[in-house]
This record gives sequence, C-alpha cells and structure tokens, in this order.
Amino acid sequence: MAKTKQEKLSDKYRVHKEDTGSTQVQIVGLTKRINELTKHLKDHKKDYDSRVGLLKIIGKRRRLLGYLKKEDENKYLKLIKDLGLKK
Repeated sequence: MAKTKQEKLSDKYRVHKEDTGSTQVQIVGLTKRINELTKHLKDHKKDYDSRVGLLKIIGKRRRLLGYLKKEDENKYLKLIKDLGLKK
C-alpha cells in the first residue's frame, strides 16, 4: 500500500514511532483533514455543519503554526514549505 504525501510527512516529523502529539505531527494531521473536508464541501455545498467544523480545524492549525513559529522558526519554515502553505 503506497503512502500518501501526508503520511510520509507525518513519518518524517515524528519524534518516535507512536508520536501523535508533537506540534508538527498535529499540523500535518490537521492539514490532511482540512484537505479532505475541502473536497467534501466542493461536492456538498450546503453542508454547513461540516463548514463550521472546517473553520474550527483551520483555526486550530493556525494557532499551532503560530506556536511553532514562536518556538522554532526554522522548523516552522521547513514545515510550511513541505505542506505547501503560505506564510
């Protein structure tokens, strides 16, 4: 089974095998969920509950990115480059 881009990035940023809590791994996971929900909302334009959930996830990712930038700007820059996000 081939790994997706997000799974490869998640593996790249893990501190240990079962790491799900580090900031970078959380951001990669949230980005994956954001991409999935965005695709869903393109097909289901009136699904307002999912839209609200998407906005909450985007806010959480934004806060985590802000924290990472404050703590270690080099890791932040590398991560947003790998994910293809804007600054």
